Amino acid sequence: MRAIAPVIPHTITITTRALSTRIALLPPRARSGFKLPLSSFNSRFSLHTTPHKMTVYKLSGVEQAELKPGFKKEATVEGLGDAKLLVVQVGKTVSALSPRCTHYGAPLVKGVLTNGGKLKCPWHGACFDATTGDIEDAPALDSLHRFPVTFTDGNLTIEGDEATIKEFGRRPTYSCSAAETSDDNVLIVGGGSGAIGVIEGLRQDGYKGKIVVLSKEAYPPIDRTKLSKALITDANKIAFRDLDFMKSLDVEFHTSTIVKSVDFDAHSVVTEDGSTFKYKKIVLATGATPRKLPLKGFKELGNIFVIRTIDTAKAIVDAVGLEGGKKIVVIGSSFIGMEVANFLVGKKHEVTIVGMEEAPMERVMGKQVGASFQTILEKKGVKFYMKASVEAAEPNASNSSLVGSVTLKDGTSLEADAVILGVGVAPATEPFSSLPLEKDGSLRVDENFQVTATKDAYAIGDIATYPYKGPGGGPDSFIRIEHWNVAQNSGRSAAKHIATGKTPHFFTPIFWSALGVQLRYCGNTVGGYDDVVIHGSLEDNQFAAYYTSGETVVAVATMQKDPLMTQCSELMRHNVMPSKSEIQGGADIMAIEVPA
Repeated sequence: MRAIAPVIPHTITITTRALSTRIALLPPRARSGFKLPLSSFNSRFSLHTTPHKMTVYKLSGVEQAELKPGFKKEATVEGLGDAKLLVVQVGKTVSALSPRCTHYGAPLVKGVLTNGGKLKCPWHGACFDATTGDIEDAPALDSLHRFPVTFTDGNLTIEGDEATIKEFGRRPTYSCSAAETSDDNVLIVGGGSGAIGVIEGLRQDGYKGKIVVLSKEAYPPIDRTKLSKALITDANKIAFRDLDFMKSLDVEFHTSTIVKSVDFDAHSVVTEDGSTFKYKKIVLATGATPRKLPLKGFKELGNIFVIRTIDTAKAIVDAVGLEGGKKIVVIGSSFIGMEVANFLVGKKHEVTIVGMEEAPMERVMGKQVGASFQTILEKKGVKFYMKASVEAAEPNASNSSLVGSVTLKDGTSLEADAVILGVGVAPATEPFSSLPLEKDGSLRVDENFQVTATKDAYAIGDIATYPYKGPGGGPDSFIRIEHWNVAQNSGRSAAKHIATGKTPHFFTPIFWSALGVQLRYCGNTVGGYDDVVIHGSLEDNQFAAYYTSGETVVAVATMQKDPLMTQCSELMRHNVMPSKSEIQGGADIMAIEVPA
């Protein structure tokens, strides 16, 4: 049975066979590395807790008479300056929660509270259990503090201590005490967003077997979305968890380890250095490999880059700097290309985007919405060559080993100190070639993310083609989505099935993009779409775009309309999203109750 997470900091005595020490266990600050000295501890320990001093605090700004199921409002904690908590009521239960999402600090009062007690972030769709504060869905990893609310003479009060009340959140409750004789183990191949979803999910769902991770990267899992948005060059700044944290959860995390092959019959993995790892269950989470152009000059010349890792981001920064003045050609007008162009033009570089479509992101976002994104970047100084094809990369006149220009098929020559490719990715499934692959090189999985072609294997993230149950999907609808949020949620889904045997709940795909104005998107156009209904102003970057197939809304994109996307994602998940005609008729989406 899972332990209940304490809602206050404790002093804990940890006793192992080797040593005993006392440490202060305080809820960590948002996005900080796990710094407690647990790396040398065996996970088999006993806990003896001594609570910190508790104080009763009055909450102002919320009256008892206001409360009803579905209530959600921030309250000030009297006596603690500007400290606030989020008061919510689910059924008859009233709670006070940490008020901001533990991902990137979105105010949860502006989020969505469902009848089923789910509290969803207005920005990126992270989901918390409003009755416990526990994290349930990506992209956040940490849970919220929860304080039971009591009533005294019509006033709301809580009991807690100042440090905890002011904390951003808390680590989830983990089970990581493996029996010495247990030979149960899960091997994870890959060290990205999907892998962290598996690790967190397994331990939160009570899995007590050994977990081993083989990652080709030299660092623990990072927020890869920050690479194209900000060219971060320090892995520590965007790490989900550090290696000490992994050890504290009994996770054996191998960095800089490349898997050569997998024998699915023998349940064994061989790495490039000749090491062999056995497994009971394996999760394949290798992500994708950026595509390159098989054209003249692109293989031979330097200063031509893709973006996927800290090393590739660092190589770009080393080549062009952040002081401006360089001429940079970005090939590809998808999300990666647009985001890195937005960042670099903000650093005063001269940036040109070359795209094959009529408008950026046209295939996913449609011509109208894509054209509005182009306008955003053009106002910042980015130049566009759309409906264009690349012919070759030409050498620099003063250094023939480096790129100097890009030639288009119409003869246009674009001067370039550097070229960045955003021309798509391919599933990184080379080590799994013994299994049948889909046409795009991915692996087909079932609703539990189990690989259908073999036993005891799961595939998640960029390499998984999975059944889609959202609007527009059907019995034969399978999709593969290349986004960090989907990777983490598919990792949690696989973990749920491994740890409990239960089929995970369906999650609505969500992604976002930074183009100076934040784009939110939910749903999927696996079956295509035939119309886009736009409410608001594309020119003012304040709109909602509803992608429809017949009368069915299959996807929604928004700018400056929070929390509309989050609300739509839940309505889609419960199959109660209004029809195209209803939306055209002015349906108030935010007024629709999300079913329990």
